[in-house]
Amino acid sequence: MSTLVIIAHPDIDHSTVNKAWKEILTEKGELATIHELYPAYPDAKIDIAKEQERLAKHDNVIFQFPLYWYSYPPLLKQYFDEVFTYGWAYGSAGNALKDKKFAAAVSIGSPESAYTIDGYVQYTIDTLLTPLKATSRFVGAQYVATHTLYSTLNIKSDLLETNQLDYVSFVQQLSK
Repeated sequence: MSTLVIIAHPDIDHSTVNKAWKEILTEKGELATIHELYPAYPDAKIDIAKEQERLAKHDNVIFQFPLYWYSYPPLLKQYFDEVFTYGWAYGSAGNALKDKKFAAAVSIGSPESAYTIDGYVQYTIDTLLTPLKATSRFVGAQYVATHTLYSTLNIKSDLLETNQLDYVSFVQQLSK
């Protein structure tokens, strides 16, 4: 099963976690196809046909991004708005994404304790990812899992390295 990782980081060159995740997947070669939205579309003019073709070629899609104001970065939202079109992704004739597996890999600056009902955010990551899960269901895809890393603002290198390996396992499991 082929896996596409769509990276939506507005400034990956200055990223710690998303850059490390990308690097480990790149090292693993054929484990996944990596596609970065911000370098591909610096002018935010998405090639809809090309993106639909890319999605159609893969069985699994991982949306990788930093949590950005409790959601995903703006270009990823635009991507969903423009690429998941009526007649292609949904509607009476649209089922191009049916039965694909969707997942997310999310880096989060704050500690995990903040993302509980009693934490200062008062919402879990699961709750904050509801729009992605609902979108998946709407287009007939199956949302299967979320890979996370919390406290990324002050991440220690050993924790990041361990999480990179966990991410590789996450991608491998999705591909089974």
